[in-house]
Amino acid sequence: MSTTRRHNFTRKNLRDVLRHGLNTAIFCCVIAIALALSGRGGWGYQFVYSLSIGLISWLIIDLGRLALSTDPDKPWPGPARAVPLIAVGITAGFLGGNVIGDAWSGAPLLEFWSFAPHKFASTLIITALASVVMCYYYYSRGKSKYLEGAIALAQRDAADARLKLLETQLEPHMLFNTLANLRALITTDPARAVEMLDRLNAYLRVTLSGSRALSHPLAAEFDRLSDYLSLMSVRMGNRLRYTLDLPEDLREVPVPPLMLQPLVENSIRHGLEPQVEGGEIRVQARRDGRQLCIEVRDTGAGMDTAALTADGGGFGLAQVRERLATVYGAEGRLALTSPESGGVCATILLPLAKP
Repeated sequence: MSTTRRHNFTRKNLRDVLRHGLNTAIFCCVIAIALALSGRGGWGYQFVYSLSIGLISWLIIDLGRLALSTDPDKPWPGPARAVPLIAVGITAGFLGGNVIGDAWSGAPLLEFWSFAPHKFASTLIITALASVVMCYYYYSRGKSKYLEGAIALAQRDAADARLKLLETQLEPHMLFNTLANLRALITTDPARAVEMLDRLNAYLRVTLSGSRALSHPLAAEFDRLSDYLSLMSVRMGNRLRYTLDLPEDLREVPVPPLMLQPLVENSIRHGLEPQVEGGEIRVQARRDGRQLCIEVRDTGAGMDTAALTADGGGFGLAQVRERLATVYGAEGRLALTSPESGGVCATILLPLAKP
């Protein structure tokens, strides 16, 4: 038996086989009741014959399909193998089931040969029809599950591609903003411009050398944010103050990369830079029931209600919203508010995996 075919005998597939056997037994009971009511013999007599024929056919066809299939994701062989397998299963079930039934009832071995032609034909047709109906039912259900899995995989691949595209859009957006800041600093303070360039070089080396994973630990997101804020503090000096608060029990929570940086960029650009005195940015993660809550709060100039709702706060925030919707659906949310104390608070809510 080939490796692929051995892999078809998985625990899941064997559970399906046992479930098919139980369904077959129930179906055989229904057939026995119908035959008994039609006057073809007592229910016990019909039950033994029907169950014996059905279970033998089930074992041969259900185990045979796993042995003959060459695709572990499609545990049914092609028509060229499936049709002969079903024919063999029906024939073996008909003969073997009658042998068992004859032995149980004390009738002569293979008594059906002595039946009248119409009775023999009806018995054979009932067996063949019941077997074909059950096989088609199981095949249809298996094909439906396979197609559902293929659709889910395609949707997941599409979502993964979308996330990668969004990240590739965010990275140059951050880079262009940083280069614009660097250009302004070159003319006013060349020494600090060189320091900023060195930090940018180190930041890009770490960022671009990493793999484009679809998620990473929240601790990595905070580390990346710390590098970015260190880079921006070269330009802004004492005008930029920041605090990063990440509880130990949330460090390994998986989140999409570059989720927090656009929020911080927004706070610096629209909140702190317009103020002569600058301000403070506080990024805090906390557990809120079964949700992860991350707040990016600044003490900057603030934003009016129209700016908060017009376009979601700009390109970066729109991208964050889209990435949250792609990964978490309706369970991932981003809200922007203006606290009474001033500034802007961006709040991300994500579902936490069950412990």
